[in-house]
Amino acid sequence: MRAHPTLRLLRLTTAALALTTSPLLAQDTDEIYLLDEIVVSGSLIPVAKSETGATVETLDADETGAAAQSVSDVLATLPGVSMSRNGGVGATTALRIRGLSSEYIGVRLNGIDITDTSLPTTQYDFGGLLSYGVSSIEVLKGSQSALYGSEAIAGLVEMNTTPQTPGLSATLEAGSYGTYSAGVTNMIESENGHIAFSLSHFKTDGFSSSSSNDEDDGFEETFLTFGLEHDINDSLTLGLTGFYRDSDLEYDADWDIDATATHEQKGARTYAKFETAQISHELSASFFQSDRTYGSGPSSYYYSSERKEVSYLGSTDLSASTTLTFGAEYLEESYDGTYGNGIDRNTALKGEFLFEPMAGLNLSAALRYDDHSDLGEHISGRLAAAWEVAPDWTLRAVLGTGFRAPSLSERFGYGGDPDFKEETSRSAELSVERRFMGDDFVKATLFYTEIKDKIDYNYSTYAYEQLGGTTTSKGLELSGRYVLSERFALYGNYTYTDAENRNQRAARVPRHDATIGLDTTLTDRLSGAFEVQFVSDLKDIDTSTSTLFDLDDYTLFNASLSYDLTDTVQLYLRADNLTDEDYETVSGYNTPGRSAYLGLKASF
Repeated sequence: MRAHPTLRLLRLTTAALALTTSPLLAQDTDEIYLLDEIVVSGSLIPVAKSETGATVETLDADETGAAAQSVSDVLATLPGVSMSRNGGVGATTALRIRGLSSEYIGVRLNGIDITDTSLPTTQYDFGGLLSYGVSSIEVLKGSQSALYGSEAIAGLVEMNTTPQTPGLSATLEAGSYGTYSAGVTNMIESENGHIAFSLSHFKTDGFSSSSSNDEDDGFEETFLTFGLEHDINDSLTLGLTGFYRDSDLEYDADWDIDATATHEQKGARTYAKFETAQISHELSASFFQSDRTYGSGPSSYYYSSERKEVSYLGSTDLSASTTLTFGAEYLEESYDGTYGNGIDRNTALKGEFLFEPMAGLNLSAALRYDDHSDLGEHISGRLAAAWEVAPDWTLRAVLGTGFRAPSLSERFGYGGDPDFKEETSRSAELSVERRFMGDDFVKATLFYTEIKDKIDYNYSTYAYEQLGGTTTSKGLELSGRYVLSERFALYGNYTYTDAENRNQRAARVPRHDATIGLDTTLTDRLSGAFEVQFVSDLKDIDTSTSTLFDLDDYTLFNASLSYDLTDTVQLYLRADNLTDEDYETVSGYNTPGRSAYLGLKASF
């Protein structure tokens, strides 16, 4: 029998927290042998990972990367995920999910939509986002507009900064390219709630972003996150979360190899959770602002964007096996810059029906109605199923539709057209998963997405245009993990992607992308990891002729060691690109060579 949504969420959350500290916590009881992980992005309400038909990759605090490691580098080792960067840390970085680029990926931090409406397409630039302070990440794949609206055609990246355990911790790290970072995190927990914050600073001298010169391009950033939650009584909880990022970047422009840029981001979200008449409610309001400036004096230019959102979500159990979730949103986005300005508004209604007709079979049906101030009405849907066909064997299937509203820059910026209509998509995926003892598993997923009326930039006319025909991306994901012994665990994944744009291969999307790694526990205090990533059949585009050309295949060898000096102090070493591979993810832009970083982490 299903419990009431709030009670079920409490139990699942408790189970998930216990799972992070002891996967076999309940081994000596007769009820539970392995606690199930929950995900917050696969449905409108958190669900057990085993019960969602959607493909969700999860990373906890131990997997999100070292303090000074880019989140994009960590995500790029997941099946179906790749990235390209115009230089070193801080440089423009595009993430891709299943061959679809950043404008098709929704990105949220603590529930705040942080995609930037002032960029050429509404997307999130992962260039300066480092792992410190990010305690968990979920990557939801496939068309998710039925849950999250525009941009979520390829999927969603959901990040959280609330620490998984209370206490104070501090980290220092230094290494190659004159890099150093420092950070402190604290969480105070009580019976009625918690308060938490993280503050970090990162600085690097860097290396030349452009392969045409050897002048170093540095990057410096300060990142603050905070959150608090308090139970007013048994049925009312109030919360507030927010962040602030400020960065300075040196980069190589065509007209100036000493060009500089500044970037400031800030966001906040407040919410109230309460219950009435067997219905769980959540009201929230969020705000996000991004300001970017490039150059100085008369040659400088700027971009500023702002997003305000108010939403409501309700959930109730219609029966022991059926849950209905419903909600409404109001969104206002605006941007202003050297090359234009604009504003639009969107009102949405959404709902999801979760149904468990028999043990081991979980179905969901989601529907969303959007009414855009300029583009009109749109309806998106998603059907998903997870079926345990035999003990430890699960089949998953998803069908979804999606849409992407033209960005404000595409409509009102340089080379834009205010008459552009939305892009629409359809996606499907089918997967089979076999789980073994503990965390061991093997999984295979077939995926397909098509997009109609794609908007693209024409380098010949220096303007955006809406293409006819269909853009497609299809392929196969394989992943698995196997514990070889008490001290060694093997993991890996492989993705084959066939993505086409304008009847030719999509640029910067590898056809073959594989990662294999080994986690080791060498002694009670010493542990390590060794990882190899292989990328092949990668192409870039010559903007002067709009033709594709090959980029070299590359193989990266990375390793890390950590040693517990005491029960609360850890020393770690991270080494990247051990063979000093010379490679590019974007033609004409350098990537890091052999590098090493030494860090010290203490908990109090």
